[in-house]
Amino acid sequence: MKITVIGGGSTYTPELVNGFLARVGSLPIKELWLMDIDKERLEIVGGFAQRMVKAKGEPFKVILSTSQREAIAGASYVTTQLRVGMMPARRGDEYLGLRHGLIGQETTGVGGMAKALRTIPVILSIANDIREVAPGALLANFTNPAGLVTEALTRYAPDVPAVGVCNVGITAKMKILEQLEKVTGSQVEASRAVLNTLGLNHLTWHRGFTIDGEEMWPVIFPAYVESLKKEKDPEWDISMLETLGMIPNYYLQYFYYTDKKLDAQKKWPPSRADEVMEIEKDLLSEYADPALNEPPADLMKRGGAYYSTLATQLINSHYNDLGEVHVVNIRNDGAVQDYPSDWVLELPAKVDKQGIHPLQADPLPKACFELVSRVKRYELLTVEAAVHGDKDAMLQALLAHPLGPSADDAQAVMDDMLATNKQWLPQFN
Repeated sequence: MKITVIGGGSTYTPELVNGFLARVGSLPIKELWLMDIDKERLEIVGGFAQRMVKAKGEPFKVILSTSQREAIAGASYVTTQLRVGMMPARRGDEYLGLRHGLIGQETTGVGGMAKALRTIPVILSIANDIREVAPGALLANFTNPAGLVTEALTRYAPDVPAVGVCNVGITAKMKILEQLEKVTGSQVEASRAVLNTLGLNHLTWHRGFTIDGEEMWPVIFPAYVESLKKEKDPEWDISMLETLGMIPNYYLQYFYYTDKKLDAQKKWPPSRADEVMEIEKDLLSEYADPALNEPPADLMKRGGAYYSTLATQLINSHYNDLGEVHVVNIRNDGAVQDYPSDWVLELPAKVDKQGIHPLQADPLPKACFELVSRVKRYELLTVEAAVHGDKDAMLQALLAHPLGPSADDAQAVMDDMLATNKQWLPQFN
């Protein structure tokens, strides 16, 4: 088996390598290819990955490449964790929002839109290489905005098996298991639990949780609400939670508490990108140490909890036909009958050798669906803008987004976005 990681120079890569090392008994990996366009960074991160694998008896080879097509050729699985423009582009996304009095965030609002415009053409080029030199390989996209990118893949590369993956669902699942252990006094293996969640990537509501098929939400949700009541400054309004009966994905705070998030931005610098750039500088320095062969503790500062767990579980369930249920971004295809069949949703899906199958789900309450519908329309317009360099679609996307600018500012925001990202948006030039 050959597995390819596009964006192999990412500081996340050592965690992913650890995940594959932990599964050598069930995944017969022969070659792990790490591909990146930044040769210097790839040599640092890739060299560290090679030392990690060698320290474990070298059960598979780690091969470094700057050629996307060479790295993909003959692969069984391709994972993407790339960032077009790297951290300076993320910083630009954040401060773009700040300049215009809008949310500046890498996956939400105008920042997420800029990232999608940069990313979608690159991901589609990867899908094209898979089609030509690795037909049948599963593309597992971890690149944000994961749902929007997957939407583009389903519409413009429908013949390439693809799924969008995010660590928010598995992180929520593990936190709920911790809470359940406190309430019941007994520990439950994660493999026995299924999180019921629905929405779009970074726009989901958690509303159920089963253990061996038994619904535990009547225990979990009241305990969660009571725990918030004990906090001095709870992250959610209690009355809203009790009305919905669901736990919102934390990214929904940008929509529910926009003014509070805008006030927090006024304290920048540092923005999150500023912080991550310093964290990555330190991590790369540690990775370059020839004596290091285990991921350093500082990797936890980077975020992305359970990323490697989710990536390797998904591939393992697919390869070994396990039928495990994972929260993924996938085409609806009638799973939620009230929603358009061609929308990409984030929801539980069964993963087996035949593919990834979304499970039947009830629709969200109308108050939640209204937000989902508006954001989905923004996503669809953004896909068209990214693929065709369509400025009309881009302007409409800005107007459609709930966190976007007012009509009299939209043109200025669009012009600023295009100018800031000119080197990464050739389709508009």
